[in-house]
Amino acid sequence: MGVPTVNAAVDERHPPMKVRRVTFDWSRTPVHWIPDAPAATHMVNFFQILLTTGEKWFVQCVQEATPYLDDPRLRAEIKDFIGQETVHARNHQGVLDQLLAQNGLPTDHITGPAHAQLAERAKKMAELARRSPRRFRRRLLFELGAVSAIEHYTAVVGEWIIKNTVLDECGADPVMLDLFRWHGAEEVEHRSVVFDVFEQLGGKYPLRAVSWAIAVALLSSTLAAGTVDLLRRDPAIKGPVTLPRIYRSYRKSVRRGQIPGMAMFFLKEGLIYLRPSHHPSQVCSTQLAVDYLKRSPAAQAAGYTPY
Repeated sequence: MGVPTVNAAVDERHPPMKVRRVTFDWSRTPVHWIPDAPAATHMVNFFQILLTTGEKWFVQCVQEATPYLDDPRLRAEIKDFIGQETVHARNHQGVLDQLLAQNGLPTDHITGPAHAQLAERAKKMAELARRSPRRFRRRLLFELGAVSAIEHYTAVVGEWIIKNTVLDECGADPVMLDLFRWHGAEEVEHRSVVFDVFEQLGGKYPLRAVSWAIAVALLSSTLAAGTVDLLRRDPAIKGPVTLPRIYRSYRKSVRRGQIPGMAMFFLKEGLIYLRPSHHPSQVCSTQLAVDYLKRSPAAQAAGYTPY
């Protein structure tokens, strides 16, 4: 993860993008879609809960930034970014509605307030832009810095899961794997967009570092707490769900290669992202993403070729 990749066939700084309106059938997917790995399964499941609102926040941020951008290529990339992120959020919402809720794990008490807060955020930002354009720009730049940091991690995880064969070998659900590999491939495609928006609006390195630190702290703590919540509410898990039991399950999956070790992952990738000379085009391989999209069952069923 995070190792620079050189590919002469693809413009890694400005790879082409396409909105693929894929759908998934969850009728045969078990809620424990990674066998014998409840902590890993629910860590990823809670990440999907975060994505349903998070990706809409990403879209809000770049939409608010667009009027201040003069670069026509970046404005076009934002349009594709918004399309891809919108489809991502919709498909992860399908997992919540059609898989988790039907297996005794409703998430409306989490997503409902989060969506309401997002709607309130949009109103407040519009009012702030009217009252104090300078303060609006400062807040927007900070949020774009946080989104850029998260986009680094989603792209790297996307490439990781495309390359990962352990999940297939252990019997993980192929539909869920296709969801994350398709999603990850598109994260690789648009990995530079928010970073470029941040820089073109005047974002500097100190703000990039601060926004990274806050984004990682909030993301990691929320992910940990949400994973514990899902495990404790899961009716299929028998016996007391204690923190030592959760940790043992988590470490077992890390050793098996089913999920990355979170602490080292956030630190290692953070050191890459925080290089002063860093640009997202220096990590991940667009060609690898394109190669997966050529064989993704969902992408092909939707009738889309990569480019």
